Amino acid sequence: MSSIGSNLKENLDALLRGEAGIGPTRLLETIHRDTLPVGEVALDNGELMDRLALSRASASDWSRTALLGLMAAREAYKMAGCSRDDGINTALVSASTVGGMDRTEVELSKKDRDPSFIHTHACGDHADRIAAELGIGGYRTALSTACSSGANALMHGARLIRSGRAQRVLVGGVDALSRFTLNGFSSLMILDSEPCRPFDRSRRGLNLGEGAGFLLLEAEELALKHPSRILARLSGYANTNDAYHQTASSPEGNAAYGAMKEALVSAGLQVGDVDYINVHGTGTENNDASEGTAIRRLFGDIPPALSSTKSFTGHTLGAAAGVEAVFSVLAIREGLIPPSLRFSEPMEGLDLKPSVEKGRRADLSVVLSNSFGFGGNNSSLCFTAP
Repeated sequence: MSSIGSNLKENLDALLRGEAGIGPTRLLETIHRDTLPVGEVALDNGELMDRLALSRASASDWSRTALLGLMAAREAYKMAGCSRDDGINTALVSASTVGGMDRTEVELSKKDRDPSFIHTHACGDHADRIAAELGIGGYRTALSTACSSGANALMHGARLIRSGRAQRVLVGGVDALSRFTLNGFSSLMILDSEPCRPFDRSRRGLNLGEGAGFLLLEAEELALKHPSRILARLSGYANTNDAYHQTASSPEGNAAYGAMKEALVSAGLQVGDVDYINVHGTGTENNDASEGTAIRRLFGDIPPALSSTKSFTGHTLGAAAGVEAVFSVLAIREGLIPPSLRFSEPMEGLDLKPSVEKGRRADLSVVLSNSFGFGGNNSSLCFTAP
């Protein structure tokens, strides 16, 4: 789920056409409606409930975050051929930064508010609701590590499988737009008043977005029972933290460099094996320069193809790594390198040119997906062709 589509096919079609989903807010009530573009999912909460076949009488039980999460999680579960009572030990690890805050701030603004909504506020409420709807009775948790949250959810899920605590894990992240995050990022002066331009010399900030991205991880012996469903292998991952600053990345890109390097080490791969990098690429001056420096340090003068899909969706915060993990798997499956939209000139001092060609095809065996968060919490995921 993202601003470019409400299912996998719609997202893929938009990536192929090079059509972004960034524009004025339509659903979120905000003073920034006409000044700060966002990546907003087109469906309102009622429409989401209808598509999910949920009774509108139960609306008080659902935040927008939970609805978006269930939409994406249900599609992943269906694609993987999962069912409620198949006897497989299944866990759920999700991620979010705002939880049900989208609902809380609306309810608290009402004069005669019903306090029964408050349970939807918790960061983990969406995970409980997804688990209940899909019949996942095993281990479940929700993580919140800023923009790397979804990547860390995938890493945690993989470790549950490797340790024998689960045979399969539904993993990903979800966030809804809220006034709190829009106002907060605005106060940091890192939002662009125009559609973002990641890795471009003229970049002025990010655009916030909303959405959800989920994948199903399975132990190898379980996955090989139905090989036609295998889309990719999560072959390596790493999380680092340089604790440089609460919101800024180090100029040397230390944590980003370490995350990418260690992800490749854990996968048993060399830098020359990487075919494409789905960069974190937010469009802020500091982040893009830091990530670009880290890429140059690791890959040298001839880096692999790279692009930022946040130029399509905006920065979906806790959902970003989940959404971009899906896009990375799609890149392998479809042989597709999504373009970096609106790029025109490389960053000063870094001759890095993201791919800009729409519908660019390539044989991709190894894709690196970067997700770098506030506080220096940086994660990289390495996906390889099955």
